[in-house]
Amino acid sequence: MTGSTAPRFDVIVIGGGPGGSTAATLMAKAGHRVLLLERERFPRFQIGESLLPSTVHGVCRLLGVTDALAEQGFPIKRGGTFRWGSNSEPWTFTFALSRRLAGPTSTAYQVDRARFDDILLKNARKHGVEVREGHEVLALHKADGRVSGVHYRADDGHEESLSARYVVVASGNTGALYKDIAERVYSPFFQNIALFGYYEGGKRLPSPNSGNILCAAFQDGWFWYIPLSDTLTSVGAVVSSDRFPTVQLGREAAMREFIQACPLIAEYLADATRVTEGMHGELRVRKDYSYHSTAFWGQGAVLVGDAACFVDPVFSTGVHLATYSGVLAARSVNTRLRGELTDEECFSEYEARYRREFNVYYQFLQTMYDLNRDEASYFWAARTLLGSDTPNDEAFAELVAGVSGPDTEIFNMATMRGFRAAFAQATSPESLDEGDIVLQGSGTRLLGSVLQEATDLQMRAVAADAPTNLPTPKPLFEKGLTPSPDGLHWTRPTTSENA
Repeated sequence: MTGSTAPRFDVIVIGGGPGGSTAATLMAKAGHRVLLLERERFPRFQIGESLLPSTVHGVCRLLGVTDALAEQGFPIKRGGTFRWGSNSEPWTFTFALSRRLAGPTSTAYQVDRARFDDILLKNARKHGVEVREGHEVLALHKADGRVSGVHYRADDGHEESLSARYVVVASGNTGALYKDIAERVYSPFFQNIALFGYYEGGKRLPSPNSGNILCAAFQDGWFWYIPLSDTLTSVGAVVSSDRFPTVQLGREAAMREFIQACPLIAEYLADATRVTEGMHGELRVRKDYSYHSTAFWGQGAVLVGDAACFVDPVFSTGVHLATYSGVLAARSVNTRLRGELTDEECFSEYEARYRREFNVYYQFLQTMYDLNRDEASYFWAARTLLGSDTPNDEAFAELVAGVSGPDTEIFNMATMRGFRAAFAQATSPESLDEGDIVLQGSGTRLLGSVLQEATDLQMRAVAADAPTNLPTPKPLFEKGLTPSPDGLHWTRPTTSENA
């Protein structure tokens, strides 16, 4: 567009959560004019406090917020403890079980999402994104079948329509804007609801795992138990939608009933008091139906995070999937705005990678919901799904951490020297033979590394701090694309690289 019809913004991002903030920041870093419209005003309440190492040490480093997170004093998450399956005793895994994760990047955080999301949104502003809070997008505009802008209403009542070359829909699981792009397909397997609140004075796991998440299965479902400080704990019961009538009759009574039905959680909350004031002062209900959209993008628009898909939260993958999709979407939009490749090439790569990540967790969660297994069986299932040659417990740790890739030691890096040495070894041709997903009918077979993108993000984030010559990784799919050295664009590999 030119003259008076030219859009003021290259991209409009709808939603200021982790997915929207990530996409907006990385597009602004590429030099584009980005507007982010957020319905609420930050800081605001949000559920989903447990992060994965891939988010903390990969995406957050790429965004430049690593130091800001460290300054918050969030509890350190070294892994998780499960009272799950046929074993009546709790069992614990640590991310450091994996040789790829052992070292300074073998941990994540339990975060207060109000503070965490605010850090990401402020970081977007810092990088040049125009952020307007209190602005609700009411509709997407289309021209000749292509999304061309949005119509919004500010909280002062002002309404306006704005155009852009691309629109990123990161409006979460409750927004309806996705309907202009695709239909939502709900899982017949995961149809749950979550009843959750916050408690002061709850028990902690023994040190050094006091910051770990605790997940406990019981007759009606399972509990999460997430320490957010020395005294504050997020507690939620995920139960079948069949129990919704019980919750409707009274949330307080339902929560007491669920807690008493789960002896381990009852023990940990024996001396605790539920918070009844402030941001954390109510029992909330969320529909945790897993779903995916029939398409993750349309002409002029792309769905990010929960707007595209959602999977049961046993492994705390919400922020991981949101930020990961934000990175992929930013690459696609940045590449198109630079006049390179086609929409079909860029956004098909986005969708293929994001669907793959979603499918890995969806398939493994079906195994985890078989409570007749023990932890050894779950570990074996993780290794089988990933097609990994690592020990079973390592494969489980890598899957739950959001990382699995070529036989690298990239997550051991504390210095750039260590990074360079390990990267040179890890990216030798011998170590990059596999990493594909092959779709066969309605099933999915995963070969080699399934989540290697997290490792790649870590490498490129570190390299951005101290530039180095990074070899181009092999594409994940036949005739697929690869990330640029800075991680902000897609490139089409040469014939030899794509072979």
